[in-house]
Amino acid sequence: MSGSPPSETAAPPAHRELIRGLGAFDATMIVAGSMIGSGIYIVSADIVQKVGSSGWLLLAWAITGVLTLAGALSYGELAAMMPRAGGQYVYLREAFSPLLGFLYGWAFFIVIQTGTIAAVAVAFARFLEVFVPAVSGSEYLVAPLHLGNYAVSLSTQQLVAILLIVFLTAVNTRGLETGKTIQNVFTVVKTASLLALVGLGLTIGFNPEAASRNFSDPWSCALAEPITSDGLSASTGAFGLLVAFCLAQVGSLFSADSWNNVTFTAGEVKDPRRTVPLALALGVGLVVTLYLLANVAYLVVLPIEEIRNAPQDRVGTAALRAMFGSSGERVMAAAIIVSTFGCNNGLVLSGARVYYAMARDGLFFRGAGELNPKHVPSRGLWLQGLWASLLVLPRTVSFDGNGNPAYGNLYSDLLDYVISTVLIFYILTVIGIFVLRWRRPDAERPYRALGYPFLQLLYIAGASTILAMLMLYQPQTTRPGLLLVLAGIPVYFLWRRGRGAVDSTRAEIGPENP
Repeated sequence: MSGSPPSETAAPPAHRELIRGLGAFDATMIVAGSMIGSGIYIVSADIVQKVGSSGWLLLAWAITGVLTLAGALSYGELAAMMPRAGGQYVYLREAFSPLLGFLYGWAFFIVIQTGTIAAVAVAFARFLEVFVPAVSGSEYLVAPLHLGNYAVSLSTQQLVAILLIVFLTAVNTRGLETGKTIQNVFTVVKTASLLALVGLGLTIGFNPEAASRNFSDPWSCALAEPITSDGLSASTGAFGLLVAFCLAQVGSLFSADSWNNVTFTAGEVKDPRRTVPLALALGVGLVVTLYLLANVAYLVVLPIEEIRNAPQDRVGTAALRAMFGSSGERVMAAAIIVSTFGCNNGLVLSGARVYYAMARDGLFFRGAGELNPKHVPSRGLWLQGLWASLLVLPRTVSFDGNGNPAYGNLYSDLLDYVISTVLIFYILTVIGIFVLRWRRPDAERPYRALGYPFLQLLYIAGASTILAMLMLYQPQTTRPGLLLVLAGIPVYFLWRRGRGAVDSTRAEIGPENP
């Protein structure tokens, strides 16, 4: 705890530096690969339950695409100005203050990135069970130990999830070349799988009766479920539809999330001032287009009622079952195994770069700011892997009418808590473009945000509306998230006092390793 932390410009041990080994294709694969997980195959059921129709389902995904692309095009300006490891953490630090940057990094480590890694790893293990029945959530190596309303356990499913995290962490400590190769291969495969789903749905899976049913009256909200106890729903009028539409955006927005992960690796991108904005635009554009087309495919294969009531919300599986019978479940399971493996590799690879930047500012464990002989932050990778693995173990506990326990996962609650918080940080980061243009008008801007200021104002207005509805109608999952972030304030000041951190806000904005 003693001594001054290294400044951001100080050389790492043995003069090691991050290696700029990511080209345009690699960076685009990080964007697309980090976005495509299991959500596109699942969340459409929840969206239909809220909005109740095919037209509003497609519009929900279209709005998600517009907002996500607007955010990506806006981040391009910041990425070109500050092509450093850490990405969004650096943008918030420079535009506002080290405290705000730390609060993002704090939430990022506590649950945003690590919780997502845990969730995706468990999704991988769940679908592996289709091929390996021994990988089960009810086959325990350590039976659930109840701690009040929670429990801790180790099932074979949880073990496989942890082993996946450990494996991908170890692989990424071997160097950037190894990590990016895995990312490229798996992203190409899972993008091709999603494209195949679209193509099959629009051709051999086309069901004229389903298409007629879904598009004969696409704006009727008759299938919408109530949002509140007093019966507010998408079918009760314009305000109910607005609320339902905003709440429905949660699933689609976070199925399209993690597009910003490439900004965390900017210190390792070749020609980052050009490449990162390009990768953001291409990667996000590709994925949101595929997502919209996938939902069109669902709607021409399955009647809207089957989408709404898909078993365990597995819409993708229901669509393939309609096309190929019982073998469709195995095909979809294989696709999701590949998808979640590649998604988690991108999350593991990029996340450690945020802790690296924080540690270089004296706001995280010192070792996370050091590079191993392969020029990657291996200690940051292992810290991330350890915490993500621990998030796999806790379980929530509920009881049925007969007193039998049912177990969920604690990380699921934590991710719900920070949904609104993530939106706050996205909004603040886009506002940061306005702040930096005012505070630093002469700073070099190799890329200027497309559509400024109108596209950025559109993003801020749209995301703020969704955030407001979440605050009003889902307080149980939004207020705890805010408390979790605010808990980082005393941690920030304690860390500064213990590590002697310096104010890292500087007038000069440039690359970390020019």
